[in-house]
Amino acid sequence: MVGGALQIAGLLAGGIGMIGTFAVTGMPQWRASAFIESNIIVFETIWEGLWMHCIRQAHIRVQCKVYDPVLTLSPDLQASRGLMCAGSVLSFLAFVVAVIGMKCTWCAQSSWPTKGYILLMAGLLFILSGAVELISVCWVANTIISDFYNPMVNFAQKRELGEALYLGWVSALCLIAAGAICCSFCCCCEKTRSYGYSTPTHYPAHSQHLHGKTESSYSKSQYV
Repeated sequence: MVGGALQIAGLLAGGIGMIGTFAVTGMPQWRASAFIESNIIVFETIWEGLWMHCIRQAHIRVQCKVYDPVLTLSPDLQASRGLMCAGSVLSFLAFVVAVIGMKCTWCAQSSWPTKGYILLMAGLLFILSGAVELISVCWVANTIISDFYNPMVNFAQKRELGEALYLGWVSALCLIAAGAICCSFCCCCEKTRSYGYSTPTHYPAHSQHLHGKTESSYSKSQYV
């Protein structure tokens, strides 16, 4: 009962992390800039993502444009594009492997040790995908903070942390938590299997000892 609940919790955390990773990869709110001009009543927000940049005016109209040359992207966004694509693929593979290794699935009547190894693989994939996403999000956040406090950078070019970065941190933590749950469940399976194998080893010796005492007492009574 506890093992099934643990598997479901790990699968839910992995599913939330996977969906969040897909959302973060496609969101344009990686870097945001909001400023108000002094004389003209204009409120304009600039969003920069991995695939496009958007401009929202007065909370009404949003215009987005895909990056035409990839070289116009900053190095952190270029690296984050590849890392987030890799993290999305790894999180999807981890979720599929976790579903296969769950207790409630019938995968060719696999035994508990085999399912434990499958869950271990899923856990490692979850942790790897979470680490990749965490590196990508932290890299972009570090660049934004460094440029914001750099006096050599023009004020119009300074950016703030976008909503996608916060969602990326939450998704990465969910993926790492799902990986830890799957790996801990595999360790519990190994301990249960070792205990199950060690118990019968003492039973034959004990039964032989009792059987020997019975035969010896019977032979003595028969002899008398």
